[in-house]
Amino acid sequence: MAVELSITSDPGGLYNGKMTWFVVLSCMMAAMGGVIFGYDIGISGGVTSMEPFLEKFFPKVYRKMKEDTEISNYCKFDSQLLTSFTSSMYVAGLLASFFASSITRKFGRKPSILLGGAAFLAGAALGGSAFNVYMLILGRVLLGVGVGFANQAVPLYLSEMAPPRYRGAINNGFQFSIGIGALSANLINYGTEKIKGGWGWRISLAMAAVPATILTIGAIFLPETPSSLIQLSDDTERAKLMLQRVRGTERCSGRT
Repeated sequence: MAVELSITSDPGGLYNGKMTWFVVLSCMMAAMGGVIFGYDIGISGGVTSMEPFLEKFFPKVYRKMKEDTEISNYCKFDSQLLTSFTSSMYVAGLLASFFASSITRKFGRKPSILLGGAAFLAGAALGGSAFNVYMLILGRVLLGVGVGFANQAVPLYLSEMAPPRYRGAINNGFQFSIGIGALSANLINYGTEKIKGGWGWRISLAMAAVPATILTIGAIFLPETPSSLIQLSDDTERAKLMLQRVRGTERCSGRT
């Protein structure tokens, strides 16, 4: 038996809902996943060019930079350990994405977003407080886990929460958030590189915790999408009430 829910504005017409503040705030909170992804992409390049950071964690690369200023950057940064630091996030994100889809389908969009935000928070904390290269890499791995879950669950969440007529714009907003995150990372790197004492890289890495906190706390209060509620249980009445709330209408018809 198939169940179809439709929202009507009058007895004879189909109503696709409107852009309610409920939807706007929910989508803004969820879109923080895009900001964090963009930030993580943009922050590593600036941090790995900071001399205090290289001197502390990658001394061989630092010595190459100081000893011979005429060789290419490719030769200067030819370090497997440094490559492991930068690429570990992407490898972890790829692996996490294989599990993220199953968890999102089985437990819902909200738990996946929450898990991604928590992984981002842990990764930012480890990166900002790192005292050896292994803490740095582990922090990047946790950021990659957050990327894998957030990039899988957030666009799906946005699509299901958005009214059909605005769905494309809201999903493009996620891509726009990635650009905002990358721009923020470059601006922060520009400022922290000038900090005397050589600890500016810690701020750059730890600042990922700001959008991660917003995403994690927001995920606690975010509602589950009506589509996910239908997928998780047979409680169509609960899904119908959530659909009414999301679409900003008082009446909802259900027909079998």
